[in-house]
Amino acid sequence: MHAQPTGKILPMQRATLVPEARLHSPSEYAAALKGRRIARGAFFVLTLARQGDAGPQALARLGLIIPKRHAPLAVTRNTLKRVVRESFRHVRHGLAPGIYVVRLHAKVPPQSLRSLKTLARAEADTHFKRAAP
Repeated sequence: MHAQPTGKILPMQRATLVPEARLHSPSEYAAALKGRRIARGAFFVLTLARQGDAGPQALARLGLIIPKRHAPLAVTRNTLKRVVRESFRHVRHGLAPGIYVVRLHAKVPPQSLRSLKTLARAEADTHFKRAAP
């Protein structure tokens, strides 16, 4: 909590993705995976499905597929999701409206979480930069 000069204590605001910017149901993922592949790297494949109704409410949305067979440890899967979400959050307003699905396609080699975060963030940033108009 932050103390304001007036003496009031305000709760800290979190910088997270709003629920409208994420995919929730399997049918949304199925439709999104029929889109075209934008980028492929050492870890991730980025797929984009354009939204048909590009009205004023249209926005860039994110879906993540991090399978257990490629990242057996939960801590690894959660770290990858956190890193990709953070990368997407920084560029979301600069992306064209559509559904962006990031899928882990290769087995994660044994390494420290710090080095994994660095590699995953660099790759995610590169993919989203490539997807920007």
